[in-house]
Amino acid sequence: MMKTDSVPLILILAAAGSSSRMGLGKKKEYLALGSGTVLSQAAAAFLTAAPFELMLVTVPQGGQQEAEAALRCDASMEPLLARTQLRFVEGGATRQQSVYRALQYAQQTLPAKTADTALVLIHDAARPFVSQAVIGATISAAQEYGAAVPAVPAIDTQKECTEDNTIERHLCRSRIAAVQTPQGFLFAPLLRCHQAAAGQQQEYTDDTEIWDTFPRFTGGRKVHIVAGDRRNKKITYREDVMGSMMHIGLGTDLHRLVPGRKFMLGGVEIPAEKGELGHSDGDVLLHAVTDALLGASGLGDIGSYFPPEDAQWKDADSAALLRKVWADVRAAGWELVNMDCVVELERPKFLPWRNAVIASIARILNVQQEQVFVKAKTNEKLGEVGSDDAVKAYCSCLLQRQTAAIPAPEHA
Repeated sequence: MMKTDSVPLILILAAAGSSSRMGLGKKKEYLALGSGTVLSQAAAAFLTAAPFELMLVTVPQGGQQEAEAALRCDASMEPLLARTQLRFVEGGATRQQSVYRALQYAQQTLPAKTADTALVLIHDAARPFVSQAVIGATISAAQEYGAAVPAVPAIDTQKECTEDNTIERHLCRSRIAAVQTPQGFLFAPLLRCHQAAAGQQQEYTDDTEIWDTFPRFTGGRKVHIVAGDRRNKKITYREDVMGSMMHIGLGTDLHRLVPGRKFMLGGVEIPAEKGELGHSDGDVLLHAVTDALLGASGLGDIGSYFPPEDAQWKDADSAALLRKVWADVRAAGWELVNMDCVVELERPKFLPWRNAVIASIARILNVQQEQVFVKAKTNEKLGEVGSDDAVKAYCSCLLQRQTAAIPAPEHA
């Protein structure tokens, strides 16, 4: 825990928003993370970094009980909470209003002498990955300069645009920074700035803008930037808390070749003297693809999906069977990354038909052709394939599915 030269510290965790952009039906601050929640991990980062006298959590109307449960769900929080006064403040319609209410509450709660000398750190509760280094640097700079904020350099080139979506001004990227939280301030001047801002018909983007707008209360001191951390991201959208799971599937199939049957490969009929003998249309390549997708997704195998003893699959279109399986695989949350197929056959020559077969498989799966590749090998006159009595196909595929896993924060 860092030393603060006996300067009283106040922490405001902003958690009064609705989290509607997440689309999960639950506030993002209450999502599980590590041994606790997003909210508890954000609070733990600060309470382990410095001795805060007062921690205020802004919550939606009537939301104190749920917020407190999310904060105390991890038993390790109890000794940390014992070091500070914990209070919940009902937020307003905007973040600015919520922070102002928290500042007013702090003024009423703390002794006047403490409020006059205190520093306040305002942090998005949906940033659970904040490091102790960022917290410490913000506190130190706020003590020295009166106001401080962590920031990271802009990655993309920034432009100022007009309302009709044309570029009005080309900004210098080297002079642009993306600010994060916590934002640290001398408490008394910031409170006066918020009081002045509340009387105006304007919504400010963050507390640094409010600080800069009223220099008569801040003595003209500017906000000092300290080094931020790209890991200190704010959870805003569903993909911010989604990881990915990769599964590999392997499918293979073998069919005897006989006269009087169509030779189907990847949904394409190829002229040949013999065709596949099978319960369905015998498309050996689509069967291998189907089995690979079922294996990667863990949904079964082609024999259990379409039992050969079931009359309804007699002479069935293998492309239709693959579409049915792929619909189930997609419904389970899986997406295709890519697949690689090998066909073993002696005749006919496959190369003239390769592009058509690749396009056919991509069309059946409704994916890009770049995600599918098929190549062919002969068996050098060896075995059933080499004697032109059989055709064999292999398919390996890589599937990806989003998961709700999020990495543990630094302090966990």
